[in-house]
Amino acid sequence: MSITSDHASGLHRLRRPTFAELYLPKLVTVWREGYGLSDFRADVFAGLTVAIVALPLSMAIAIASGVTPDRGLYTAVVGGFIVSLLGGSRFQIGGPAGAFIVLVAVTAERHGVDGVILATMMAGVILIAAGLLRIGTYIKFIPYPVTVGFTAGIAVIIFASQLHDLGGITLAGKEPSEFVPKIIALAGGLHTINPSAVAVAIVSIAIIGALRIWRPTWPGILIAVVFAAIACAVFSLPVETIGSRFGGIPRELPSPALPAFSLEKAKGVLPDAIAFALLAAIESLLSAVVADGMTGRRHRSNCELVAQGVANIGSALFGGICVTGLIARTATNIRAGARGPLAGMLHAVFLLLFMLIAAPLASYIPLAALAAVLVVVSWTMAEKQEFATLLRSSWGDAIVLLSTFLLTIFRDLTEGILVGFSLGAVLFIHRMAEMTGIEERTPLVAADRPDDGNGERVPYDPALAVDRDVLVYRITGAFFFGAASAIGNVLDGVADKRKGFVVDFAAVPFLDSTAANVLGRVAAKAHRQGIRLFITGATPAVRRALLTHGVTPPRARYRETIERAVSDIKGGAARPVADDVAGS
Repeated sequence: MSITSDHASGLHRLRRPTFAELYLPKLVTVWREGYGLSDFRADVFAGLTVAIVALPLSMAIAIASGVTPDRGLYTAVVGGFIVSLLGGSRFQIGGPAGAFIVLVAVTAERHGVDGVILATMMAGVILIAAGLLRIGTYIKFIPYPVTVGFTAGIAVIIFASQLHDLGGITLAGKEPSEFVPKIIALAGGLHTINPSAVAVAIVSIAIIGALRIWRPTWPGILIAVVFAAIACAVFSLPVETIGSRFGGIPRELPSPALPAFSLEKAKGVLPDAIAFALLAAIESLLSAVVADGMTGRRHRSNCELVAQGVANIGSALFGGICVTGLIARTATNIRAGARGPLAGMLHAVFLLLFMLIAAPLASYIPLAALAAVLVVVSWTMAEKQEFATLLRSSWGDAIVLLSTFLLTIFRDLTEGILVGFSLGAVLFIHRMAEMTGIEERTPLVAADRPDDGNGERVPYDPALAVDRDVLVYRITGAFFFGAASAIGNVLDGVADKRKGFVVDFAAVPFLDSTAANVLGRVAAKAHRQGIRLFITGATPAVRRALLTHGVTPPRARYRETIERAVSDIKGGAARPVADDVAGS
C-alpha cells in the first residue's frame, strides 16, 4: 500500500521527532502558539457547558456500573483534569464512560469495589506502557465493522442495564450481570413495575428529545433531571432517589489512598485490568479521531495513551473508576467553542464546584430520571445508520459486524473485539486471494517495469507539482484497514487552502469498509471547507464501496482521469449529480 504525490519528495527529508516532542502535552503546544484572554473566555464557556452535561451523566454511569454515584464524580473531576492536562489531543474530555458499565459491574460483582479500583490502577500502568511502547499506532488498525459492532453491542447492554430503574422493578434477589439471565430476571419482576417511576422516565426522555430538536444548545439532560427531581419532591412520588438508595453524595474529594493490594488479588483482577486498558485505549483514540475530524487538528495517539494511563491511576487514588476519552462530551466541547485543553481542565474544576455546592440537592434526583439519561445515551451511541450501511455493504463486513455485536452482548466485550479483529484479518486475506485470482491487469503490489516506449507511460507534468490551487494524490495497491489510518492522516490534512483535491484510484484494486469510511470523513471535511474533491480512476467495485459510505456528490465527484478532474476544477465546472454518480 502506498500513496504518492508530487509533493512526496519532501516527506523523506522530515527529521525524526524526539521523545520530548512526541509526548509533549497539547496544553504546552497551545500555550506556545499564543493563548490570549479571548481564548480563555471561550474555554471557560466550553468547560462550563461540558460540566453541566457531565454532572448527571457521571452519576448515572457510576450507578449503572454497580458503584456509588460519588465515584463517578471523582472519576470525572480527577481523571478529566489529568486527561486534558497531559493529553495529546487539544479537545479531549475524559471521565467515566457508558462503554465501561458492563466491565465495571462484572468486576465489582467478582472482586468488590476494591477490586475495581485496583484494576483501574493496573489498567493505568498498562496504558502508560502501551503509550511508551508506541502501541497506540497499531490500535488504529482495528477494522471499522469491529468498532461499530462493539459500540452497538455496548449500547444494547447499557439499555438492558437500565430497565430495572426505568420501571422501578423490584427483584427478589440480586440483578444478574449477564444479558440473558438479566432479561429473564426482569421479565419475572414485571408485576412489580412502579407506574410513577415509568412516568418519570418517560417524561425525562421526552424533555431530552424535545430540547434536542427545538433548543439543541440547551443542556437538555440537566434540565430533565432537575425537572424530575422537583416533580418528585413536589408531588411526593414514590420513586427511589439517590438519597434513598445511597444516602446522598459527599461534598468534598476524599484523601488520595492506594487501593488494597495483594499479589493474589492483583492476579485475580489482571484480566479485568487488561480489558479496562484495551477499551480505554480504543475509546479514547476513537474520540480523538472524531475531534480531529471536526477541527482539522491532529492528535498524538501515544501521548494520549500515556495521559489516559496517568488519569486512571489518579482516579483510582481518589476512589474513582475507569477513565477514558468521551466522544459525545468531546464533541460538545468543540461545538461550545473550546480553544484548547484548558476547557477540559475547567470542566473538571466546575464539576468539583458543583459537587461542593450542590451535593445536598443531588439526594432528590430520582434514579428513574438517571436511567432515562442512559437510555438516551445508548440510543445515541448505537450508530444505527453505520450499522445498517455495513450490513448492506458486503457479506464479509456483515459477518464481522454481527459477530462482534453478538459476542459483545452475549459473551464478553474483549472476546467480541478479538474475534471481530481476527475475522476482519481473515476476510482481508480472502479478498486479497480473490482479487489476485480475478484481476490480472492490476496486481495488488506493482512490480518494477522498464521505461519502454509502448505508449503506456505518460510524460511527467511538472505543472501538477507546483499548482497552488489543485493537489493530486495517487493511491497504489490495496486500500484496507491496516493502511486506512496512515492514508487518512495524509489525506485529511493535505487539501487545506486549495480549490481542488484529486485522489486517483486507478491503481487501487480493492478497498474495504474501513478505508471507505476514512474517505467519507475526508470528503465531509473537504465539503465543509468548500474544497472540491474529485475521485478518479475508480473501478465499479471501488466506487460502489465509496458511494455506500457517503463519498457522494456534492461531497465528492467522480471522473475517468486526473486530467478531466483538473480541467473541471480549473474551469469551475459542476456537472449534474446524476452524471457524477453514473459516469467514470
